[in-house]
Amino acid sequence: MPSRRRRAGSARRDPEGRPAGPAPDPDVDDLPPAARYAAVRARRDAVEAATDVPGADRDVDQDRDDLVRRGDELTRFREQLPFRLDDFQVRACRALEAGRGVLVAAPTGAGKTVVGEFAVHLALAGGRKAFYTTPIKALSNQKHAELVERHGADRVGLLTGDVVVNGDAPVVVMTTEVLRNMLYARSPALEGLGYVVMDEVHYLADRFRGPVWEEVILHLPREVLIASLSATVSNAEEFGAWLDTVRGGTEVVVSEVRPVPLWQHVLTGRAGMLDLFVGAQDQAVAGGSVDADEAGDLRPAVNPELLAIARDEERSARALGGRGAPAPRGGRRRRGGYPPHRPRGQAGPGAPSGSSQRAPSRAHVVAELDAADLLPAITFVFSRAGCDAAVRQCLAAGLRLTTPEERVEIRAAVEAACADIPDTDLAVLGYWEWLEGLQRGIGAHHAGLLPRFKEVVEDLFSRGLVRCVFATETLALGINMPARSVVLEKLVKFNGESHAGITPGEYTQLTGRAGRRGIDVEGHAVVLWQPGLDPESVAGLASRRLYPLRSSFRPTSNMAVNLVDTVGGGGGGGG
Repeated sequence: MPSRRRRAGSARRDPEGRPAGPAPDPDVDDLPPAARYAAVRARRDAVEAATDVPGADRDVDQDRDDLVRRGDELTRFREQLPFRLDDFQVRACRALEAGRGVLVAAPTGAGKTVVGEFAVHLALAGGRKAFYTTPIKALSNQKHAELVERHGADRVGLLTGDVVVNGDAPVVVMTTEVLRNMLYARSPALEGLGYVVMDEVHYLADRFRGPVWEEVILHLPREVLIASLSATVSNAEEFGAWLDTVRGGTEVVVSEVRPVPLWQHVLTGRAGMLDLFVGAQDQAVAGGSVDADEAGDLRPAVNPELLAIARDEERSARALGGRGAPAPRGGRRRRGGYPPHRPRGQAGPGAPSGSSQRAPSRAHVVAELDAADLLPAITFVFSRAGCDAAVRQCLAAGLRLTTPEERVEIRAAVEAACADIPDTDLAVLGYWEWLEGLQRGIGAHHAGLLPRFKEVVEDLFSRGLVRCVFATETLALGINMPARSVVLEKLVKFNGESHAGITPGEYTQLTGRAGRRGIDVEGHAVVLWQPGLDPESVAGLASRRLYPLRSSFRPTSNMAVNLVDTVGGGGGGGG
């Protein structure tokens, strides 16, 4: 299957002025996926090795360094970092240091949280307090651990409703609902507050919890500066103008280019993994390697092989009177329909064959990713029970992604983390099956797991010992577990009221986990073929990197009572 990767460098343009991507490279473009990835990685490493000499990048980054040095605290902050700040990070940090609020809209993995960490740095340097808010407890726990490592446990606290750790510290990490409740209760902890970081602020579009973000923005004291960190949205300026109206001076900083290009695929049951888009020009736009101004109105072309498969499936369904495609041939299936793991290059009886394009099994998907060197991977399953079932299915299929040495290291880490949990409790929690999955490099991550178990999975995945995680969508909300690949089993999920197709914003948030900055030359988003899948619709989700942020604010009785108590009753509310 011919395919073209986008290498580093600025986008070329065709005669009509559209971004054309890099020049084709026959030495790389026609290789199989695994070999192609290795060739691109080797070429990048060679270029970095040739230029990695003292002072070699001084001239290239001189302008950026000059920007950084304009602010004393920004200079001190930068000296603590093991990497150079990108231009959008510098602009956002300079706005905060100048006493302005800031809205940062950038793709997942671009480094928005650096701006939030700089707000914390400014608070500590100025003898003020900083609150770092997140949408979920898991992200609060992770950010708390990161800030403790940087600033020390005595200066960082955690408030998540059911957990209180050093709540009077100058820096406190909390869920957004906790801060809202503090505002209505006129908590004394608000005294001396100088900065509030609202991580994942685009969550205010959520129909159920989104209004909380706007309540906080409206009721914080005016002297508090807000650093709002958002995914890339098409109306960032509009959102920033609203912030400027209700909060005072707010600067909008937008970056639309992913630091690691994203390559889009569809994994079919019979034809294997196919690129969603045709070539380098289309991938440069859809993968985030070209910003919106360069891309213009260009719409990436869908792979004709996928369109042909969809047409064949539709014809087969009509010929069968709507009864669906014939059952796959290829030998006897195991219980549950999931195949045993076969050595690389062997399809085995579990791989669908014949004219059917049924969804490949979970074990087959993992084996396919392993063969293409696309692990570690996160597979999003919109069900807690589905995540646990996926791990069991992979174990039953005999999948093993770790070496004997890695299995020993995994067991030692797990036993150390769970040493204080009684054996009787471990048995009830399904500890032994969970441990067996981790030792094979496979785990689940969802809100139904014991928090200790989730922390272990996150740690082992970040260390490269667990290579495949089946997770619910909460993992996409800023938790630092980047992977080389992200797999979406379905493009439909329950939204709280009914099953509906995921939005372009949700697709971007989920697939944004793919591609580890500084490790991978590109990330990979893989959609599993399902009966009735429309490649054009998938392309529409994948190519719409910008989507509007819509307010979900609505007054409620509870909100009115709180406002009467804090404002109408003569309280000191900040609204």
